Amino acid sequence: MQFLQLVISGIAQGCIYGLIALGFVLIYKATETVSFAQGELMMLGAFAGFAAMTWLGLAFWVAVVCAVAVVALLGMLLERVVIRPILGQPAFSIVMLTIGIGYVARGLVTMVPGIGTETHTLPVPYKDEIYRLGELVLNAEQLVVIGATGVLCALLFALFRYSKLGIAMQASSQNQLAAYYMGIPVRRLNGLVWGLAAAVAALAGLLLAPITFVHANMGFIGLKAFPAAVVGGFGSLPGAIVGGVLIGVVESLAGFYLPDGFKDTAAYIVVLVMLMVRPNGLFGERLRKKV
Repeated sequence: MQFLQLVISGIAQGCIYGLIALGFVLIYKATETVSFAQGELMMLGAFAGFAAMTWLGLAFWVAVVCAVAVVALLGMLLERVVIRPILGQPAFSIVMLTIGIGYVARGLVTMVPGIGTETHTLPVPYKDEIYRLGELVLNAEQLVVIGATGVLCALLFALFRYSKLGIAMQASSQNQLAAYYMGIPVRRLNGLVWGLAAAVAALAGLLLAPITFVHANMGFIGLKAFPAAVVGGFGSLPGAIVGGVLIGVVESLAGFYLPDGFKDTAAYIVVLVMLMVRPNGLFGERLRKKV
């Protein structure tokens, strides 16, 4: 029973990793760049939700929609103003730029007096609710994370499978030049992808906040989400969720059964093993080029 309890806890934490990893994968598939600002966008989403509930007095579900929408617009703005002008430059330049965006976002939040330097509790309606199935104790916060992740995955699947926008995004991710020649607005789609990735990160922050509180450094969890994207396969959306859940479960079990320190390194050990056994990840595509 203790093992099952740890697995459920790990799945909930892994869903957060998976949602942030989805942002990595979405941006990489659209622009072949990696955004290390996803963790900070998650943090901004949590702070936006907290501000909407405490300052504006909005209900939780309304605050969630508003926070996700605001961060999505911020993601689109970042792509238009900061990222788009340097596309075509070496990938290292874009990576360093996104790291800088993350530091700027964290610094701006900490400059807000009385807010950025404190730890806050997000007043969610399901806080501290517990359900029992025999000897198994289920925390409402963890169940909401798992359920919301499942619903979001279903919505993204429907978007990419059945909508013209999703199909256009897939075409653009395969070959931007060919998609452009076929009349697909590639630049506009790139902005929408950044907005979608930011929205997913904001939702992850709002789901994580009731468990770990709202603070300026919560974006560092993005460092655990990047291994999740690598394990699942950097070009696979389902792989991001599976990789996140795998990382979360391994981390949860390592924290209980192994000595201190293994929990923080478990994600990177899994990545090293995966790179040795299956370099493309669990769902990664094997690309071959004839020379």
